[in-house]
Amino acid sequence: MLQYPAIDPVAFSLGPLTVHWYGIMYLLGFAAAWLLAMHRAAKPWSPVTRAQVEDLIMWSAFGVVLGGRLGYVFFYQFERFLEDPLWLFRIWEGGMAFHGGMLGVILAIFLYSLKINVRFLRLMDFVAPLVPLGLGFGRIGNFIGQELWGRQTDVSWAMVFPKDPEQLARHPSQLYQATLEGLALFLILLWYSRKPRAAGTVGALFLIFYGSFRFLVEFFREPDSHIGFDLMGWMTRGQLLSTPMILAGLVLFVVFWWRESRAAKQEIPTKKPVQAEATE
Repeated sequence: MLQYPAIDPVAFSLGPLTVHWYGIMYLLGFAAAWLLAMHRAAKPWSPVTRAQVEDLIMWSAFGVVLGGRLGYVFFYQFERFLEDPLWLFRIWEGGMAFHGGMLGVILAIFLYSLKINVRFLRLMDFVAPLVPLGLGFGRIGNFIGQELWGRQTDVSWAMVFPKDPEQLARHPSQLYQATLEGLALFLILLWYSRKPRAAGTVGALFLIFYGSFRFLVEFFREPDSHIGFDLMGWMTRGQLLSTPMILAGLVLFVVFWWRESRAAKQEIPTKKPVQAEATE
């Protein structure tokens, strides 16, 4: 069993201001997205210019925060919201959900694409590879904050989290998610998007692999205590929300790829048969 590195969730304090590692991880995620976006914006196929990257990141950040909060409230804590509707606005008490944040970003990107008159699918393909690094940093923040830990296990790398009231040896599932949803997903999307692809396929690939990675890790992550298992006695809320992502991603990838292939074939001019000249 590994020793949990007891890291203070508070990075530092400046008078009454307390800065948590989780907040720093959010900032690192946005900083990484900005740097990568600036690099990709210089490509000739980029749908945005470098001057537009700052606004794009800002719109995406609003989508993440608003969508993440709404998603957490309505997907995971709806009963609490019904009892205390004002709790929705008390974001300092914690509570963000990826699936809600993803929907918030999609809406923000759609609105921004209308604002700058850029094709929505192309803009989504530009944004998709920017997201995984932020997810990875966020999961490291979960690990430092000792939240969203894994199920009980006897593997040699199990950890006992000091904040765990049961003091059980558990999977460090936050690190599994940081590796898969963060690093692995980033490398897959970066490789695939290194050159122009069929519009929409990069975003569809994000849905497929994030949903698959999340579905897998949920087998090692402790279900929310107030929810437990949602379906068939083993499916968690995270798996239930990820299943439509995987299915939608597969369908969209095939549709977008087929549509682009068909359009490319139609653009190839058909050669007229060359008639042989008559010999006298």
